[in-house]
Amino acid sequence: MQTPLLGPAAGPALGATAALDAASDAALAAAARRGDREAAERLAQRCRRPAYLLALQLLRDPDDALDVAQDAMLSLFTTLDRVDAGRPLRPWLFAIVRNRAHDLLRRRRVRRHPPLAADDPAAGVELVSAAPRPDADAERAELQRRVWRALAALPPPHREVLVLRDYQDLAYEEIAGVLRVPIGTVMSRLHRARRALREQLAAAAEGGPTDA
Repeated sequence: MQTPLLGPAAGPALGATAALDAASDAALAAAARRGDREAAERLAQRCRRPAYLLALQLLRDPDDALDVAQDAMLSLFTTLDRVDAGRPLRPWLFAIVRNRAHDLLRRRRVRRHPPLAADDPAAGVELVSAAPRPDADAERAELQRRVWRALAALPPPHREVLVLRDYQDLAYEEIAGVLRVPIGTVMSRLHRARRALREQLAAAAEGGPTDA
């Protein structure tokens, strides 16, 4: 099956644009397996940003994150026939992203990237919610920036479980599959991660960082 990331898409075989918009990830994946390029492209559009967001949080470097996300997307669509049709697709994608990110970190142990600032235009994404509307108050925007900084300061195991649960909205069982750990480990790690995030936010409010 050709990847939807390369070349123009063919006409929609699944139906009109509205039908593609309403289709679940599983339905789009099933159509993509049958060679429907339009469905594959729509699925890729849904998955690109979550893949990049997770990679960015693991790597804290926009260029590396983009490379990893693109590589993961290519891997997803070249292995789509092996994905269990009865299971959610995104945990499979996130597992690929995580593996690619960890491989990159192992190859570049000497590199260190400072946490991205919430208002850094290179980041390209927002972790807490969509960008504040023009009429949003400054307090909400500042809260978003503080949460970004606190999250970026957490150790990778804490950061990734928080991103998967609170930002990607995966179930505990799905997170366990992505991280390859028992569900109990996911729950305890998430508890510690949320506590560490609260401590980071409290320390920032008092004027200094704390150890995660």
